Amino acid sequence: MRGSVEHSWGWGHCAPSPLLLLTLLLFAAPFGLLGEKTRQVSLEVIPNWLGPVQNLLHIRAVGTNSTLHYMWSSLGPLAVVLVATNTPHSTLSVNWSRLLSPEPDGGLIVLPKDSIQFSSALVFTRLLEFDSTNVSDTAAKPPGTPYPPYSLADFSWNNITDSLDPATLSATFQGHPMNDPTRTFANGSLAFRVQAFSRSSRPAQPPRLLHTADTCQLEVALVGASPRGNRSLFGLEVATLGQGPDCPSMQEQHSIDDEYAPAVFQLDRLLWGSLPSGFAQWRPVAYSQKPGGRESALPCQASPLHPALAYPLPQSPIVRAFFGSQNNFCAFNLTFGASTGPGYWDQHYLSWSMLLGVGFPPVDGLSPLVLGIMAVALGAPGLMLLVGGLVLLLYHKKYSEYQSIN
Repeated sequence: MRGSVEHSWGWGHCAPSPLLLLTLLLFAAPFGLLGEKTRQVSLEVIPNWLGPVQNLLHIRAVGTNSTLHYMWSSLGPLAVVLVATNTPHSTLSVNWSRLLSPEPDGGLIVLPKDSIQFSSALVFTRLLEFDSTNVSDTAAKPPGTPYPPYSLADFSWNNITDSLDPATLSATFQGHPMNDPTRTFANGSLAFRVQAFSRSSRPAQPPRLLHTADTCQLEVALVGASPRGNRSLFGLEVATLGQGPDCPSMQEQHSIDDEYAPAVFQLDRLLWGSLPSGFAQWRPVAYSQKPGGRESALPCQASPLHPALAYPLPQSPIVRAFFGSQNNFCAFNLTFGASTGPGYWDQHYLSWSMLLGVGFPPVDGLSPLVLGIMAVALGAPGLMLLVGGLVLLLYHKKYSEYQSIN
């Protein structure tokens, strides 16, 4: 099974040449530096002076000439509003009475308004579950018989203040269904860990996504929940704002290097407009154990983006508060695992990570091992030609100095 999973993440029949990949990487690498190299990052849970604590986390990343605002909230389904401004002095204004009302339009504002260069949102609307018991085709869509989904708008969430960690610039939203008659989440939870960064680096655990000061990382973990089938596959429904009548684009970037995520040669991207713009980026892999590794790697399949017209999506108050009510939403599904091989059923654990940011997405350079192999592969023919040329030159010189005897 491992071979088939690795093939689904690999090159297939359209592998570009190593020289082309090297050229693309060398060309693209400088663009990752167009953003701020370092930022001053602060995390704040916005207090609600009108009543009980509400989970509204504001991450503010200030650079020399710009500011990134990430507003994460579990009011309704878990959602994030991302705003980029062209000034280091932009601020967030929250009108709690309006935000908590049935008409939250205008309850969330970034000032000054004319400094906003980009804004969009992601909403994690539903936790999906499929019964894959009788599914032999690992590429089947859907990957099994769907169970009724869990709406994340109907989850009860922890107080985000208790998980705020200024040292790691992180916080965790942890929740479970408010109505759980079968007690599937009696010993389980769904967690969204959010982390910001002040500079470029890479985490120690797979999939080791390269991040910069212009990005924020989300790690989703489903832990301890009882599946409704013996071989249940889980997934997430994700919604985002459309661009007029169109949906954002999805792209796949391939590589010949899997140093940071073994057997994974692909990077998936959601792009809002042409670069540089906003983006979400992830490797198509999840893990069924902690810490993640090759043996516990699960394929992650993303469905195409489509306008969310067939059924109503759970609404996010913060998205409506910032963008208003007249918006077109697009949605896609992420599913984790296949009907065979490792799965959530092994240890009742599942984790997946993504980056969210503005500008040019971080690009992995080639590892020293791959660069060495390429140097040998590309340099060996040249070395052979050089040695051959020297031999011919010496051979020719020897006979040109020969004097005949009369």
